[in-house]
Amino acid sequence: MPSLLHFGEDDLLNCRFAVSPLWETQEAVRTLNRPARHGYHAHWLRRIRAAADGLDLAPLWLLMPQHGYCPDWLCPPPIGPAATFEEEIAAVRAADPEAAREEAARSLADTPGALESSRGRSLLKDPTRMVQELADLMETAWHALVEPDWPRLRTLLEADIAFHSRRLAEVGLGGLLPEIDRRFGWRSHTLTIEWKGRHERDLAGQGLILVPSVFIWPEVVSSFDPPWQPTLAYPARGIGGLWAEPTDHTPDALVRLLGRGRATVLTALDEPTTTTALAHRLRLAPSSVSAHLTVLRAGGLLTSRRYGHQVMYERTPLGMALASGPEQ
Repeated sequence: MPSLLHFGEDDLLNCRFAVSPLWETQEAVRTLNRPARHGYHAHWLRRIRAAADGLDLAPLWLLMPQHGYCPDWLCPPPIGPAATFEEEIAAVRAADPEAAREEAARSLADTPGALESSRGRSLLKDPTRMVQELADLMETAWHALVEPDWPRLRTLLEADIAFHSRRLAEVGLGGLLPEIDRRFGWRSHTLTIEWKGRHERDLAGQGLILVPSVFIWPEVVSSFDPPWQPTLAYPARGIGGLWAEPTDHTPDALVRLLGRGRATVLTALDEPTTTTALAHRLRLAPSSVSAHLTVLRAGGLLTSRRYGHQVMYERTPLGMALASGPEQ
């Protein structure tokens, strides 16, 4: 049976996109334990294997059933469009222990034998300790598995949001949602999600948070019971090339016109990108990339816009024409 989310007029005004480092950390942990997700992430899996082997992720995996409920308090809806991991994990640490215990028990019940296991009983015995220990483990996983690649991941996620925000302006929410994922359907102010499990909710004016995710592929997640804000996570665009090493396809004519550094930066901006992410991708100093971006923007080849705490750079039509090289 599909999941159903019912929109009222106020809900249409309260939908937003968000990027969540906490969500990516949870999904990275889940990915390690789900071979079906490994296809797009082989390079990442090889590189973090030693770090992952040094972590005891079993307590988190125990609350991530293959089919069923995951505790909302452990990865709540994003608190803002561009919240930091530190802000998000602080919200996890502030969870009410008794509510956390109830949600953990519900989650454990969805994995045969987990509720009666020694580790499961230990988690439920002291919910205050459970909240802090699992938050600590999630923070350790962030530093070991996700943080080193966060500039690259954030760039892809923000590019997904930039693309879908433009499409939202062109086709409206009802046209956008089926474009985001083939499993989403829209009819009569109701979003239908064809995926595992059954979930139905009237959004009641809270709207919907749309969260692109790198590690969630091939799944989609419609989650959070009241009072949490409804949230829908979906696979971000472009994950197929996420871990590819950068290659230089800078046209020679562009190098002669702009110089090697500026030409490389302009060519690399195939999607909206921040200074930090572009420096990480090109393995250049952020100060050098920033100087090139400033000159390119002054020359009319780039535009910039602010998204949360980040400034995103994007080619203008003239920049696109120059970066593509002469027609053959």
